[in-house]
Amino acid sequence: MGATRPRAVIIGMMGAGKTRVGRETAQLMGLPFADADLDIEREVGMPIPEYFSRYGEPAFRRVESELIARVVGSFDGIFSLGGGAPMTPAVQETLAGYVADGGRVVYLMADPREAMERASRGGGRPMLDGDANARWKALYAQRDPVFRRVANVHVRTYGLTPLQAARKMRDMIEERVVPVTGAAIEPYEVRIGEGAMGHLPEVLGDGPVRVALIHTQPVQRHSDHARALLRQGGYEVTDIMIPDAEAGKTVDVANRIWQRLGEDGFTRSDAIVGVGGGAATDLAGFIAATWMRGVRYVNCPTSLLAMVDASTGGKTGINTPQGKNLVGSFYTPAGVLADVRTLSSLPNDIFVEGLGEVAKSGFIMDDAILRILEEHADGLRGFDGAAFLDSPLKPVVAELIERTVRVKVRHVSADLREKGMREFLNYGHTLGHAIEQIEHFRWRHGNAVAVGMVYAAELSRLLGHIDDDLVDYHRTLLSSLGLPTSWRGGTFDQVLALMHRDKKARGNTLRFVLLDRVGHVIHVENPPQDAVREAFERIRG
Repeated sequence: MGATRPRAVIIGMMGAGKTRVGRETAQLMGLPFADADLDIEREVGMPIPEYFSRYGEPAFRRVESELIARVVGSFDGIFSLGGGAPMTPAVQETLAGYVADGGRVVYLMADPREAMERASRGGGRPMLDGDANARWKALYAQRDPVFRRVANVHVRTYGLTPLQAARKMRDMIEERVVPVTGAAIEPYEVRIGEGAMGHLPEVLGDGPVRVALIHTQPVQRHSDHARALLRQGGYEVTDIMIPDAEAGKTVDVANRIWQRLGEDGFTRSDAIVGVGGGAATDLAGFIAATWMRGVRYVNCPTSLLAMVDASTGGKTGINTPQGKNLVGSFYTPAGVLADVRTLSSLPNDIFVEGLGEVAKSGFIMDDAILRILEEHADGLRGFDGAAFLDSPLKPVVAELIERTVRVKVRHVSADLREKGMREFLNYGHTLGHAIEQIEHFRWRHGNAVAVGMVYAAELSRLLGHIDDDLVDYHRTLLSSLGLPTSWRGGTFDQVLALMHRDKKARGNTLRFVLLDRVGHVIHVENPPQDAVREAFERIRG
């Protein structure tokens, strides 16, 4: 296929509203709209019912499949197909190639009763000749399984006006999807976009009866939305509020949740949904991993940090007085729904700290992230949640989230249990975790990691792996984003003791993740203590 292709191809039953909703969607997105049936009538010079009558359905399907193949290869707007088109093998082949090239085939799923009524009322449909309702039902039974298989975007429009349906379709067309696979991973997807939380029932599936909704108080608005989606999906919801941030990641909090699940009769076929920042999704995953030795769970991260870091990759855990995340499990979610609407409720400082993990992914693998951060530093540093969704910053942030998630997925897919490549994701974390511990978690994770990256860069320079310019670039870029680059907290001895307890440590051997250039990470074991101390002094500010 060439570079020109539709932004979306709409399929659905007769009467589903493909033309009306498709036009509205195209208008919302500032795109042209094309209707295959109208194009066919222009091409054959007569109405479709007349063509059907003269030449029969096989001839019509040949014309239809050829036209669809041409348009899919040359049209850059929203393209709506006739109701029966996806049943033709040639059209299925065209659509499969389009999807493989990154296209979106949208199955517009209207209420069958409404669609049947509209289809019967509209007339001019050869496939409904005779008893229209009986024919529609028979066609639906035949087509629905095929449509579900052919489409990679399913949009339910039950009870929605055409404009509401169009807005929902637009959001789902613009959604970014990152698949997560690997030798030890049951495949799942990270969905990034406005309205991504709407996939919650779809990702949970039909198995669970009860769902525990674990969330914090600051995200009540978003947990209310998740609860409504779950109840609409027919699930029994157990609402569990936990303390915010790291205070929620304790064995006492986990124990209270286990007790609640036992009292409410949760079984192995039930599920957990985590809504909130990184601490909430870490805890939700830990509960899911440990209840009945593992139940289904979905993460709905609501902070930038959680979207790019904690919610993806299957690391779950709680903190102990001795350290952060020392108790936990590797347990992958059924899906991650990063709904960027939730970012609109973030205070500036909570958004900005998430940029620490974004920058880390740029330093260790994807230098395009660093360029985007440089170009948009002022806007990112000045993030205003109230204006975010209508601002030019929204697609920038969505791209940063997608790129950062892809970096994480690359490492996680190769090394789920952090025995090799995945450790590279801990760039900046050796000192960062120590700062969090010494500051009793008053320092947020992304801020601590930012200082930790400067420390790692200083250590790498002292060991001869990088030059002054790369260290200075760390400070300049992170400062431009509003992130800290120095820390005047605990003593070196305190920090050294905590570094020895770091998850990367092996016995008494200190291990550091360092750069020898942007995009290339190395492990360094037991560097000279003088260098470890000198690097510490250089981040004292």
